[in-house]
Amino acid sequence: MNFWSIYQHGFARVAACTGHTVIADPHANAEAVLRQARRCADEGVAVAVFPELGLCGYSIEDLLLQDALLDEVEEAVRRVAAGSAELLPVLVVGAPLRHRNRIYNCAVVVHRGRILGVVPKSYPPNYREFYERRQIGDGADERGGSILVGGEAVPFGVDLLFAAGDVPGLVLHAEICEDMWVPVPPSAEAALAGATLLVNLSGSPITVGRAEDRKLLCRSASSRCLAAYVYAAAGLGESTTDLSWDGQAMVYENGVLLAETERFPLGDTYAVADVDLDLLRQERQRMGTFDDNRRTHGARTADFRTVSFELDPPPADLGLRRRLERFPFVPADADRLAQDCYEAYNIQVAGLQQRLAAIGGPKVVIGVSGGLDSTHALIVAARAMDRAGRPRSDILAWTLPGFATSDHTKDNAHKLMNSLGVTAAELDITPTARLMLKEMGHPFASGEPVYDVTFENVQAGLRTDYLFRLANQRGGIVLGTGDLSELALGWSTYGVGDQMSHYNVNGGVPKTLMQHLIRWVVSSGQFDEETGKTLAAILDTEISPELVPGEEMQSTESKIGPYALHDFTLFHVLRYGFRPSKIAFLAWHAWHDPEAGAWPPNFPEAKRVAYDLPEIRHWLEVFCRRFFGFAQFKRSAMPNGPKVSAGGSLSPRGDWRAPSDGNARAWLRDLERFDEPTA
Repeated sequence: MNFWSIYQHGFARVAACTGHTVIADPHANAEAVLRQARRCADEGVAVAVFPELGLCGYSIEDLLLQDALLDEVEEAVRRVAAGSAELLPVLVVGAPLRHRNRIYNCAVVVHRGRILGVVPKSYPPNYREFYERRQIGDGADERGGSILVGGEAVPFGVDLLFAAGDVPGLVLHAEICEDMWVPVPPSAEAALAGATLLVNLSGSPITVGRAEDRKLLCRSASSRCLAAYVYAAAGLGESTTDLSWDGQAMVYENGVLLAETERFPLGDTYAVADVDLDLLRQERQRMGTFDDNRRTHGARTADFRTVSFELDPPPADLGLRRRLERFPFVPADADRLAQDCYEAYNIQVAGLQQRLAAIGGPKVVIGVSGGLDSTHALIVAARAMDRAGRPRSDILAWTLPGFATSDHTKDNAHKLMNSLGVTAAELDITPTARLMLKEMGHPFASGEPVYDVTFENVQAGLRTDYLFRLANQRGGIVLGTGDLSELALGWSTYGVGDQMSHYNVNGGVPKTLMQHLIRWVVSSGQFDEETGKTLAAILDTEISPELVPGEEMQSTESKIGPYALHDFTLFHVLRYGFRPSKIAFLAWHAWHDPEAGAWPPNFPEAKRVAYDLPEIRHWLEVFCRRFFGFAQFKRSAMPNGPKVSAGGSLSPRGDWRAPSDGNARAWLRDLERFDEPTA
């Protein structure tokens, strides 16, 4: 495979085009279409969509009934078809065509010199400023037929799908303007029949507020239909006798805006985006009710006709034309991030409050290390107590220093516990750990500097053992602190260790979101100023298990890899089931240049790093080995806790159910599908 080609990774580039229409001049408009088509071809576009009745102009009223104009429209269609012979894109152009006793408002689908088919507008409007039925026939019942265009019979009807044989998942359906505004649009049936790319050729004169209405409908259609929706509206050049036009063009995918143009453009413009066909296919596979709905409407969807064509996409590196979040769990948009943090925090708080109420209101026992995860679990517990009208002293918090606990993290733990007003204590585990290591005959007990996994897990296990016994003694439950990223990688001590608790509020929160949640807690004034200062100090602390003595702080990420990359992989594995090779492609585009794209608000400049492809591939392999080949047995026995992110959870009772004795071989073989290229 060519690693750098978007078409090798399940993408298809699409364009919503608009420009300067010359009313009642089909030849000029055909040339304008071909001019933009050539530009799209140069950029590797697979499908280019143009406005409604674009070959003659939407606003020409009764001129649509003139034979001289209609003759020239047919000639213009032939010119567009002939001019497309050497071009890559499928062109979807608007034209009025004669058929039987009526004129139909049509989407003509053209590719490489061939008219693939013609789709009529289903619902010409006749209300307010619209008067289309005076000239245009209703095409809603046109199914299974053909139409003569330039002496050639081609498929005609609203039941047409256009499928690329060499681009899996690229299946196009066209509807026209008003068709999108009805309760059950033609595109809904087409999506159930298999269309993934829904295109709308629109006239749609602009009035105040209509642009937002269009966006709402496009977004909704793409989300409900698990599809891409490409919308192109008429712009400059249309008649302004009674109306005006803004040339709005946009591309949505599964409810997400991928690209849009500026409105009221002066000349040719287009919205270009790379649609992820794999993502749409995966969403439909996962959402079983989508296919259930298809079966319900089987009488209508089963008789759709498919027109096949070969796109022959370029194998070259075309870049990637879509916004990629470096942190899929952490939106770069400030307002969206604030909303996500508000919801995530309150999901955790409400989950814990309900659990405590349901089991008789026990106290909460928690170990506080001064690190991010335990800090966040503690402030969730504090807010849960506040909401329940209980004193924070019902939180029994211990810091449990071991052989490598630093004064910095221990001091932060004490400051936080004191500022929150919880019941705070310290329990030094080192004497018990020394005794256990001695009784085990571990070399450390004889003075040897052996800091193996046993040495580490004795400490992790003792901390959890103490917390459970303290909970027994004090009438409490142990609150877990381990996060979603650690669950993914198996970075926890199983059983009597940090893998286990009575309830884990952090199990649905990825590591990369944790720091932003704490920042939001500070910035939104959830606690007093003193607590805020301590939280800010904790945010500046290196992520470390603090289990191995030594001068340098033990870094988690130096051992298992950057959480930024692991969370990137986790999101795309858990949410979409993507192949490792595709994830590597996406990760390179997201991470190779720190100056490209947006970073989350307040993300430290010093941590705005780049990763090259060898690094990405190395840590991706580590993720696959750990996630698929090792860590599932820990997740299969994970405690209860709320799902937080739409990216998914790893609960065996929820989003992720997998065998504990699986293996990573298929994923590792996929990584071998491409030779490691250089950027």
